Amino acid sequence: MQRHLTAIALVTLLGTGIASAQTTTTGTPAPDAKSSEKSGGQEAVTRPNTDRPDASKPATANAAANAKLEEGANSFTEAQTHKRLEDAGYKDVRGLKKDDKGIWRAEAVLNGKPVKVGVDFKGNVAAQ
Repeated sequence: MQRHLTAIALVTLLGTGIASAQTTTTGTPAPDAKSSEKSGGQEAVTRPNTDRPDASKPATANAAANAKLEEGANSFTEAQTHKRLEDAGYKDVRGLKKDDKGIWRAEAVLNGKPVKVGVDFKGNVAAQ
C-alpha cells in the first residue's frame, strides 16, 4: 500500500511540473518597446511590430515605412485586415487583396497622401 501511494504522489508531482512549464504569458508590447528596425527585427517574436503609425499621433505616419512584412500563412480575414489598417491610421482603404506570399496589400490614404500598404500574418502594418 505504501509503495502504491508513493507512486501516485510521484506521478502527481511530475504532472504538475510539466503543466507549470507549459504556461505562456502573452500581451501587448511595452509602451517604451523598441521598434523592429531598432531591435533587429522580430525573428523570435510572434506579436505585431511596434513601429506602425498611431492614428492618434500623426507624427508617427512615416514610422511604418521601414517595417518589414513577413511572408507566411495569413489567417486574417479581409474585414480584420481592413480594421487593422484603419486602426493604424489609414483611411479610404481600397483594393485589399492577399498575395501569394500571404501578405494583404491595398492602397490607402495617410495624412492626406496616397500610400500602398501591407499587413503580414503577424498583423504587422507597413507602408510600401
